[in-house]
Amino acid sequence: MRFGFHISISGGLSKVAQRAVDRNCQTIQIFSRNPRGWKYGPLSPDGVRLFQTALRRLDISPVVVHMPYLPNPASPDADLYRRSIDSLTEELRRAQQLGATFVVIHVGKHMGSPIEQALKRVAAAINQTLEQVETEVLLLLEGTAGQGTEIGHSFSQIRDIFAQLENPNRVGVCLDTAHTFEAGYDISTDEGLEKTLEEFGQLLGLDRLHLLHLNDSKTPLGSHVDRHWHIGEGEIGREGFRRIINHPKLRGLSGIMETPAGEAEDAKNMRTVRDLVL
Repeated sequence: MRFGFHISISGGLSKVAQRAVDRNCQTIQIFSRNPRGWKYGPLSPDGVRLFQTALRRLDISPVVVHMPYLPNPASPDADLYRRSIDSLTEELRRAQQLGATFVVIHVGKHMGSPIEQALKRVAAAINQTLEQVETEVLLLLEGTAGQGTEIGHSFSQIRDIFAQLENPNRVGVCLDTAHTFEAGYDISTDEGLEKTLEEFGQLLGLDRLHLLHLNDSKTPLGSHVDRHWHIGEGEIGREGFRRIINHPKLRGLSGIMETPAGEAEDAKNMRTVRDLVL
């Protein structure tokens, strides 16, 4: 498994490679723009070139781009829904420019509308987006903890989205270990992990799983409260992560950590996951 972190783009793309090196990353995830706003400027061609050159030299791959927080492709609000589709379309284009392999998007929030309709809206948003953008970048749906009105916290809901996609081969899944545990899948035990992967395989197919977000959970199993914590120090625990990282169905994937930020904390989490590799 290739390990990495979500890396800040504060100060520009030119800062990313050194931050990745400082954290001993083999893979990275970034935002391509301000994650808490709608406005954005064009990517600098020179900045993109230097970014790609540095990552190739350092053998850092895959590069993952995470969608900003504001878009909600499940929204029943017409204006927010339209802006969310526009944002996703732009993100896929930016990811292509950056040479990224994946774009990760949260499934969305139903905001009080019927879940079946919300799932249908997500599929329709993806269909509209992919119709507008020709790219080799794969769009990954990230499962949620089910906090508030979040959808996508069960594999069956994600399956229902895939069933409505016109180009499902251009879409995959990102499994976040904290979200999965908080949603009620007990991946902290050997039996629970096997059961979870079996269900995923039956409902979605393990070939659709392309990326892991490696985060421990600060909240209990099935809490539906999204709180990331340091690897091995939360409810999933050190032995739980040892099984996840070394599982034959998972160890060929890349694992991005989104643990609480801090240079010392990142160093500790990287040491932990590498110590757990058998």
